[in-house]
Amino acid sequence: MDRRLLLQGAAAAALAPAAAPKVRAAMLGTGHSHFYGKYKAMLDSPDYDVAGVVENNAAAKAALQKDPRYAAVKWLDEAAMLADPSIQLVVVECRVWEAVPWGKKVIAAGKHLHLEKPCGNEWKPFKDLVEDARRKHLLLQTGYLWRWHQGVMAAIEAAKKGWLGDVYMVRGTMNSDRGADERAIEAKFKGGGLFELSGHVLDRMVELLGRPKAVKSWLRHDTKVADKLADNNLAVFEFDHALAVVAQSAKMGGSGDHRSFEIIGTDGTILVHPESNPPRMRVFMRNAQGPYKAGWQDITLPPQPRFVPDFAELARAIQNKQPLKQSYDHELLLHETLLRASGEIA
Repeated sequence: MDRRLLLQGAAAAALAPAAAPKVRAAMLGTGHSHFYGKYKAMLDSPDYDVAGVVENNAAAKAALQKDPRYAAVKWLDEAAMLADPSIQLVVVECRVWEAVPWGKKVIAAGKHLHLEKPCGNEWKPFKDLVEDARRKHLLLQTGYLWRWHQGVMAAIEAAKKGWLGDVYMVRGTMNSDRGADERAIEAKFKGGGLFELSGHVLDRMVELLGRPKAVKSWLRHDTKVADKLADNNLAVFEFDHALAVVAQSAKMGGSGDHRSFEIIGTDGTILVHPESNPPRMRVFMRNAQGPYKAGWQDITLPPQPRFVPDFAELARAIQNKQPLKQSYDHELLLHETLLRASGEIA
């Protein structure tokens, strides 16, 4: 190789920014259904060094230790994990009533927090947690799944750029097909299945429309299952120039493919099925706008892996000391709106 070119290459390498150090992370709890997906997303990412997992429930820990997927897990003691200054981020995977108490431990320890959803069924404890994180300049990201979905992001982009004209309606469905164990957990809360799942839709709704002026919900038990779960639910949100409607039921076969997010405007409509296989969009435009032609069109999206973009964003924010896409105020508005729709607060 030419010596001059070799020296130029060495100089360029010396001037190139060094790779960001990995984020050292731990997980607190394994009780949420998203635990394995998030564990694997961090293991597979070049951005993370997973220090280990805390599970204080002996039976749950013993069950996981028999699972070959967790053969390499380093099991940590909670107090030691929270006291370890090398751990920057704690991912809390818990049941609803554990979210805020466990999140408070993480923030008190001076660590960034990824908190599973829904984040408890009370307003003030969650507000206090968020404000503690804000005051300490610690990141707080909640686990809502559609924030980085390409189809949902495209629909919101089209609305914000005016391609849909005046947006007057947002609609979402978040149905499920719950078994007895899941129904028993969700029945602990007034909002039932709506409280457990519809935050995914509300997260995107408030991103686009802001705080609703009024909320009215119908939280019903309409199946013949012998429990008290609110399993057939509807919430309507009123804004100055728009309405939003979110429907949720707990006994629908094929519910994953049916889940949807839709924005309707005077000049266009985008309907997204984020969890269908493959994920897809159906778009109408009166006139060609951006990447869309006039008229109806069907768009098939590539696979949308869960958790990967969320944790990529979180790593960048920690490494570069930047804010997250969703602010502290957004997290507060989302939780307030979910609690209003669920009948927990007026």
